[in-house]
Amino acid sequence: MALDPLATLADLTTRGLDVTAEEEPVVETYLDVASTAVREAAGVPISQTTSTVVLEGPASEWLTLPGLPILSVASVELDGEAVADWRLRSHRLWRACGWSPDCGPSEVEVVQTHGLDPVPSDIVDLVCRITATALTDFRADPEGAGLAAADIRSERIGDYSVTYGDSGLITTMELPSYLRERLAARFGGGAAMVRFR
Repeated sequence: MALDPLATLADLTTRGLDVTAEEEPVVETYLDVASTAVREAAGVPISQTTSTVVLEGPASEWLTLPGLPILSVASVELDGEAVADWRLRSHRLWRACGWSPDCGPSEVEVVQTHGLDPVPSDIVDLVCRITATALTDFRADPEGAGLAAADIRSERIGDYSVTYGDSGLITTMELPSYLRERLAARFGGGAAMVRFR
């Protein structure tokens, strides 16, 4: 299931970026790609959605769910069998007899509604800024050369010289490691989550 971008053309316009009718399709693509990059770094969808998540069942009574905040849980299956003897508390599922029957590994499938509505304004702004940078690069060279990231640290005109940074970025859509770490810490994505469907 494809999620809507975390920001819209209207959000770009509100921030003072004028987009022509001819540019709208490419800007919609940039909004989608930037949103995907931010979600991937956060480890969760961020915006409110219903997902099926598959987790490894811990040996304890508590199962932490990814994708905070967890608004509701529709169903839970333990190793393919429906279970109803659980309670949702503080974004975790509690089950008296635990999540690992027979002390062995288990798989827990949870259908949950989670995320934020509306998307936080700083996340909308981040997606808009990434998109605006990509659009600026696109406008600089409509043939496509402007889409390559150029981390220029210094430039000299006499006896032309350019010094590029070593950030390792391939495109403007890649997030630097500090921002990826901040998003993962803020939204709680990470090792506990196996996959969203």
